[in-house]
Amino acid sequence: MCVEAVPPPSSSLTRRGILAGAAALAGTMAVAGAAPASAADGSPAAGPRPGGASGGDLVIEGGTLLDPATGEVTEDAVVVITDGVVRAAGRRGSVTVPQGVPVLDAHGRWLLPGLVDAHIHLSTAAEAADAVRKGATSTRSGSTSFYQDIAVRELARHSPALAPRVRAAGVFVTPNLGETLLADPDLTPLVRLKDGVRSAEALRRVVEVNLARGVDVVKTRVNERAGVPEQDPLAQVYSREQLAEIVAAARKGGKGVLCHSYSERGCHDAVTAGIRSLEHGAFVGERTLHEMRRRGTYFTPTLAAIAGMIDSPNPVLAERGRTYLPVLKRAVLAAHELGVPLAAGTDSSGGTVRPIGREVELMREAGLPALDAIRTATTGAARLLGLERTAGRLARGYAGDVVVLDRDPLADVTALKQPVRVVRAGTPV
Repeated sequence: MCVEAVPPPSSSLTRRGILAGAAALAGTMAVAGAAPASAADGSPAAGPRPGGASGGDLVIEGGTLLDPATGEVTEDAVVVITDGVVRAAGRRGSVTVPQGVPVLDAHGRWLLPGLVDAHIHLSTAAEAADAVRKGATSTRSGSTSFYQDIAVRELARHSPALAPRVRAAGVFVTPNLGETLLADPDLTPLVRLKDGVRSAEALRRVVEVNLARGVDVVKTRVNERAGVPEQDPLAQVYSREQLAEIVAAARKGGKGVLCHSYSERGCHDAVTAGIRSLEHGAFVGERTLHEMRRRGTYFTPTLAAIAGMIDSPNPVLAERGRTYLPVLKRAVLAAHELGVPLAAGTDSSGGTVRPIGREVELMREAGLPALDAIRTATTGAARLLGLERTAGRLARGYAGDVVVLDRDPLADVTALKQPVRVVRAGTPV
């Protein structure tokens, strides 16, 4: 079958119908009380949200404020948020506090910007709300089966207190799409491909359909999965040339690519093919890390997901966790020492949301200084997501997303695992 003979991805009418179905699956329509907003051409609507839900007004006072960008610590701080955006942040007396705005007393607490989970699978409104409660106010999707991450992204735009900010990846570019072929009539012709999504035409088609549905990034793989005992995570499923096709198609739409990877050869092929970030990467080698530094390729190791396998009742997965985790920790420290940019991601999926603070804890265990570990879930991850002027700091013009902690995270990063309060766009959660 020649995929190129199939008409290009359908019009905005099809897109609206598909995304409405995704919203129904994710449960976001019922939560938000409305379908995802769309402009006339089917693209996400911009500007104020229904009911003035763009953000709240709040003053947080008395806490100790940490700026991850500079490492500066400000005691007895005041953070002023209006319409969901930070208007001022600094020591008491240096900040003008508006009248009539709700006040959150943070005396004895530490204040950090909302955390960023750079690899998470959010398929339902319940998972999205859980991620926020655990401190992740900005996220990048690791893909979903039926575009549910796009629906969660729209929920966050309507009702930011209910979901984190999302960079959506849509459906996975992988050889076997399985039931994902049912997600979209523009994907169903691929069911006739005997070898799955492997030809240049088929690879481009899946990327193009994702772009037509409005994704922010594209997700693919170079190796099989570590979390499936029947698969060999070191087995390579795409060549460098196939990955380059995916990257080229994504770049044509102005998007970057994140790539699931494990073996050194796979990691090197993915990086030299031009991906934006390497995911998992347990056996990434020194030559690839040097190439990543040269290219500015990010490393999202998802340590928490690998550590989680250790407690699996399946002996194959438990052994992989025990074997892979120390190797991955060494790779993370080597990457940090070389200057490879790191981003924290939990790889949460299947209804279980790990706290992003656990990933920071494991970054610290790998040997990163506490501040640098915190940066992987704030300024570093925000930069990867293209949110460096929105997330990762509590400074004028940034999002009014805050985690309130019960102790100094520079002395004990485990404080990030259980925020005592989370504020999303100026609204306490």
